[in-house]
Amino acid sequence: MKKIATFIRQYPIVAITLVLLVVVLACEFSGATTAAQWIATGYVIVIIALTAFDMIRDILRGHFGLDILALVAMIASIAVGEYIAAMIIVLMLSGGEAIEDYAAQRATKDLDALLKMAPNTAHRLRSDDPEATADDIDVTEVAEGDLLLVKPAEVVPVDGELISDYGDFDESSLTGESLPVQYERGHAVMSGSINGQRAVRIRATADSNSSQYQKIIALVAEAEQAKAPTVRVADRFAVPFTLVSLAIAGLAWWLSGDPVRFAEVLVLATPCPLLIAAPVAFMGGMSSSTRNGIIVKGGATLEALARANSVAFDKTGTLSYGQPELVEVIPADGVDADELLTLAASAEQYSSHVLAEGVISAAYERGLRLTTTEDANEIATNGVTAVIEGRHVVVGKLAFVQETDPEATRVRLEPGQTSVAVAIDGRFAGSLLLADSLRDNSSTTVRELHDQGIDTIAMLTGDNQDTATSLAEQAGIDTVHAELLPHDKVEIIKTLPSPVMMVGDGVNDAPVLTAADVGIAMGARGATAASESADAVIVRDDISRVGLAVRIGKHTFRIALEAIWIGIILSIGLMLVAAFGYIPAVWGALTQELVDLAAILYALRALTGGIKGTNKNRGADRHDEAQPSDVTEVSRS
Repeated sequence: MKKIATFIRQYPIVAITLVLLVVVLACEFSGATTAAQWIATGYVIVIIALTAFDMIRDILRGHFGLDILALVAMIASIAVGEYIAAMIIVLMLSGGEAIEDYAAQRATKDLDALLKMAPNTAHRLRSDDPEATADDIDVTEVAEGDLLLVKPAEVVPVDGELISDYGDFDESSLTGESLPVQYERGHAVMSGSINGQRAVRIRATADSNSSQYQKIIALVAEAEQAKAPTVRVADRFAVPFTLVSLAIAGLAWWLSGDPVRFAEVLVLATPCPLLIAAPVAFMGGMSSSTRNGIIVKGGATLEALARANSVAFDKTGTLSYGQPELVEVIPADGVDADELLTLAASAEQYSSHVLAEGVISAAYERGLRLTTTEDANEIATNGVTAVIEGRHVVVGKLAFVQETDPEATRVRLEPGQTSVAVAIDGRFAGSLLLADSLRDNSSTTVRELHDQGIDTIAMLTGDNQDTATSLAEQAGIDTVHAELLPHDKVEIIKTLPSPVMMVGDGVNDAPVLTAADVGIAMGARGATAASESADAVIVRDDISRVGLAVRIGKHTFRIALEAIWIGIILSIGLMLVAAFGYIPAVWGALTQELVDLAAILYALRALTGGIKGTNKNRGADRHDEAQPSDVTEVSRS
């Protein structure tokens, strides 16, 4: 009874129509034909008025849809006395929403499953004593530094550092790795991973808003709320389908001289397949994307992916791993190498750029002591300035450092290397050479995109031309635009064949991701700004997902169109049969339900994403698995 009550609350028109249809049929079979006709006619007229009001409102907004066919079919059926057929049309139209919701639940099961996995509570330990008790708190109350207990088979609520001696974690929803991983004390543990068979303790390194899994959940929720371009896709067929249907119905009436033929044809022209099949397909494609580590923010993005003609890649953290390592310290005359690295690393603590991580890590590895300061400023895409122990330090691009000392000189770079210039107290102090390696599946991804019909593939980077060209050659990319600032990337995007995809990961990529027709953020380690600006976010550190996103987009859009054509072809075929009087109006209305079902079932094929087999063993592209043939360089932009 509870389910019935819920159904009535959600779909009152369907419930009323079902009740009245039963009453009308009961009157009809009991001989009270006049009562049946009055009840059905009165109710259908009310529905006609409501439908006409909505249709006129849409037309005034400049949107011509498919409601006119349903409206004409109901009017024609009532006019010729086919009131039961008119009731069935009302049921079909109102029930279409319920059918669509059911199909949507099937199509979005992976989105829903991910949302349901989101932890709501965390177990905060009162102290670091092994015997300490834990208090259950809302996950939003967790603060960085809190000591948490994660029970067996629980989802890790926030990013943290493992305090227990070891722990086993299932990271398949994050990385795609099918086998659990074992970590020792001190290892980073990602939120969203599932703990093994023993309770472990972790120290929170981020609150819930800043943790990896919560970011994914937020993106999934946004994607689930985004509407597919179902109206646009269906309405491309609205005018021609309406005209063809009216022509067949009018011709049947004219040739037969029987107005009933007009109604018999139009009950088979109701547009449910067009209105339902496309949204189901797009929701299925979004679900398939989520299952494969790609959060797509709406069906419009899937359509744009399907039609993409060009792709532009950022380099650092996108084509490369974004994990630069210090290769060499080159001090200027009279400058101590350790002093240069210490001051540079101390300043880089106040930079969010990936290069800073490489400099800081190298300083720690050499046992150098870094100093903090309250006088530091990062200049986006250029570098950072800081006062370290009374000394003014400038670290960043050569051109940026040359603003402090024009005598700063460029160092010779090997293919794949990049340099960070340093000035101390107004004078050029030397350079730091760093190298980053090309992702081992970058070239495969580029080939796959070419195979899928994307001819123009470009690299947009702020690095120097020689380094960018070297890495692009390794990846198989012919078009290279180097030494760019963020606004330069936006201008170049506008010149590429549209629709354009842009793939990036950093804060500096946010403008160009927004400017592109489809912005794809490498969000596994990328900046929040990039993920928020993007139309799709790859939540696994695997660039091959770019090619997979295009494949899913093409498959989804093709299935949506094919499902619509199935509905159109079946409807027109049945209309032609009805035009010769072989399908009575009531049977035609019932037959149209089967057409709806066929179109919906076909649309659900989008759930496969066009991928043979499963992707459970399709592992993330990890740095420790790479075997690059050359080093590649990392840039601040």
